[in-house]
Amino acid sequence: MVTDLQELKNKILEKTQLVFIISDPQQPDNPIIYANQGFTNLTGYSQEDIIGRNCRFLQGEQTDQQEVDKIRSAVKEKEPVSVELLNYKKDGTPFWNLLHIDPIYLESEDQYYFVGIQKDITEFKQAEEKLASYNKEIELLSTPIVPIKETISVLPLIGNIDEKRMNIIMERILPELDRSAIETLILDLSGFREVDEAAVVGIFQLGDLLKLKGVTMVITGITPKVAMHTRGLDIDLSSLKTYGSVKQAIEAIEAE
Repeated sequence: MVTDLQELKNKILEKTQLVFIISDPQQPDNPIIYANQGFTNLTGYSQEDIIGRNCRFLQGEQTDQQEVDKIRSAVKEKEPVSVELLNYKKDGTPFWNLLHIDPIYLESEDQYYFVGIQKDITEFKQAEEKLASYNKEIELLSTPIVPIKETISVLPLIGNIDEKRMNIIMERILPELDRSAIETLILDLSGFREVDEAAVVGIFQLGDLLKLKGVTMVITGITPKVAMHTRGLDIDLSSLKTYGSVKQAIEAIEAE
């Protein structure tokens, strides 16, 4: 029964979806003495590549050495530690590794071993980066209204605009109008990269909102790409006051 139980444990260790290794800190350089199939599947290294080596072979140029130092310190003090590391597979492919290391004491041997449980969190980190990029673009889109003269201001729209971002812009403009003497707001689209139907509709809605506030909206910098896109959406821009550049718009406004 005991033998059967041990065999069951061994099969579970091999077949589990967990990725883990065991190292022996009593040996020089704390080498790996066991790696399950999940580890070889994740990293691309064979058992022959792994056993007897310190796990630093997964590190590369962009691996954060501060995180590596945390591991060294924890191993030295025989304490558990969790880190996120940029590691590299055998073929050089980088992957984000969520690593948990726990010291395991075996009384029968009066010795510590370290178990490192790993999880590939590359997709999660990529999603984080996309979110950070999105938030950064939101900040760019939230560029403050730039006053040109007491009654004339410019709002440059930069990047990609969708319905959500257009709503943020509209929410930002309202308080600014209430505390300023703006009579004309120049909406500069020269930094517009991509536009969808909701964004174009949002521009018209913004114009209506400004009109209710007694503010005239002028549009400048409509690129050929944006113009073509609006035609494809069957949206007529001719009802809007437009100019080629902010400079032309200001000159026309002052000449009125």
